[in-house]
Amino acid sequence: MIKDGSKVAIDYVLTVDGEVADSSKGRSPLEYVAGTGQIIAGLEKALLGLKEGDKKSVLVAAKEAYGEVSPSARRTVPKTSIHNAENLKVGDIVGASSGGNSFRARISRIDDKEIELDFNHPLAGKQLHFEVEVVSVK
Repeated sequence: MIKDGSKVAIDYVLTVDGEVADSSKGRSPLEYVAGTGQIIAGLEKALLGLKEGDKKSVLVAAKEAYGEVSPSARRTVPKTSIHNAENLKVGDIVGASSGGNSFRARISRIDDKEIELDFNHPLAGKQLHFEVEVVSVK
């Protein structure tokens, strides 16, 4: 039975907005140690108590997944500060750095002079639907 400290392997299909966003199909099962925060909180809580062979459908609210969208996680920068800006479009992912740290951001707006970068996780604000099968519990 899954409890804090258990080494768990699961197969899963993640659906977001009716589209498959990720899956372990064709790959090794996802392995994690329960209670250590290695997977999103809402999924981890929903799997507690399950045992090998159990299957479960889990809906995880944004606040227990990647959080709500934070307007403060958006930054507007001059278009001239981004290499190759003329070839970019809304939705593209670009690398950014500040204070020696590297980040990835999605372009959320482009105009003649500025580009808005969105540092929110791509799944922020989204409800996640997991179909999970517990492969092993040790």
